[in-house]
Parts: sequence; structure tokens; C-alpha cells
Amino acid sequence: MAFAKKKAWDSKPKVRVPKPPLAYPGLLEFAVRSLASKMKSERDLRRRLGDRAEPGDEGREAIDQVIAKLKELGYLNDERFAADFTRLRKENDKFGERRVQQGLMQKGIAAPVMKEALATAYDEVDEVALARQYIERKRMKKPEGDRERKQKETAKAMRRLVGAGFSTKSIWKVLREWGSELEEVDVEGADAGE
Repeated sequence: MAFAKKKAWDSKPKVRVPKPPLAYPGLLEFAVRSLASKMKSERDLRRRLGDRAEPGDEGREAIDQVIAKLKELGYLNDERFAADFTRLRKENDKFGERRVQQGLMQKGIAAPVMKEALATAYDEVDEVALARQYIERKRMKKPEGDRERKQKETAKAMRRLVGAGFSTKSIWKVLREWGSELEEVDVEGADAGE
């Protein structure tokens, strides 16, 4: 109800009371609940635990103990996290390898683990077909209208595909299939950084 009358008791600003810091048992319970709701990398979990731990060396020690216990129990594993994250982003979101790599880097996954997960997931993937699936999933339409409008829509589609992590080579192939008028560019030289 956007137009409801404001009550007198609603006018007071809410004051967020900081939660008390947790010791080892509380941190362990907090970490297990956090992992139960959403998979996390070790770095993400350390950051979350750092917000709830006691300040100083005692808190850091308790976080290290919690992380070690979770690894021992098999609840925390960056290799498994990277493999699942990569698989889900590829299968559900239809993202290209570069976008998934950026996501893994943001999650704090080590480079060797990241490379292994990406190689396993994208080893035999046809990137052009994956780009087509992304276009279908996002309901992107072929550029239509006069020449200027087509160029703008083509540029917009290209930006979206680059943002989704596809190589320019694959993007050019898909856009040419749409019949977009594209200027010839050295595609191989543009992707030399791969």
C-alpha cells in the first residue's frame, strides 16, 4: 500500500543494534547456517565470519579454527565451489568463459583452481552455440529498422554479449548470422589476449 497513512509509531528511525561478537562455538554455528543457505568460497566465508567474530587476535584464531573444522567436515571446499559455480553459471545463465572467470576471481578462488574448473566445464563447449542460447534466454531480438537504428541495436547486442563473457570472434559470427552489416575487423588480433 503505497498511499497508506503513516502511523505515528512509523516515524521513528530504526536503530540497528550491533550483534554481539561470537566466540568459536557461535562462529561455527553461524558458518554452518551460512553455508546451508548458500555455497561460499573460503574468502567469502572468512569475510562474513570477520564481521561477527571478536576483534583482535582471538577473533582471527577462532575464524581459522572454524575454517579448519569446516574443511575437515567437508563443508568448505574451494575446488568443489569453483566447479559448481562454473557449471551453474554455464548451464543456467548461459554465460561465456570470461564472465564465469571474472565471477570466480571476485569470489577469491585461486588461479590454478579456477583454470581447472573452467577447463573442465568449457572444454568441449561450442561458444557460438552457447552465445545463441544466451540470446534466446535473454530474448534478444535481431536489429531492425533503418540503417542507423540497426547499427545502434547491433552495438547494444554486442555490448551485452561481451558483458556475458563471449569472445569477439563468437559474437561476430552470431551477429553475422543475424544479417547485421558489420565492418570487417581483424577478429583474430582482437582476441590475441586469450
